[in-house]
Amino acid sequence: MQNCNQDFYPDNYPLAMAYVPWQEWKPIYELDKAFEIGTIFPALDKPFEGRRCQK
Repeated sequence: MQNCNQDFYPDNYPLAMAYVPWQEWKPIYELDKAFEIGTIFPALDKPFEGRRCQK
């Protein structure tokens, strides 16, 4: 595995602008399911597809 921290310096990355859309109120999960998933909002229930230091 390559050294993941070798290129992680703030000066190596440009500034970014964030876009955050308005969240509309919609039906929420039942509390048991919300605790299991980690959110009460179905729109925020996204699968984790992150990768670890792959180039």
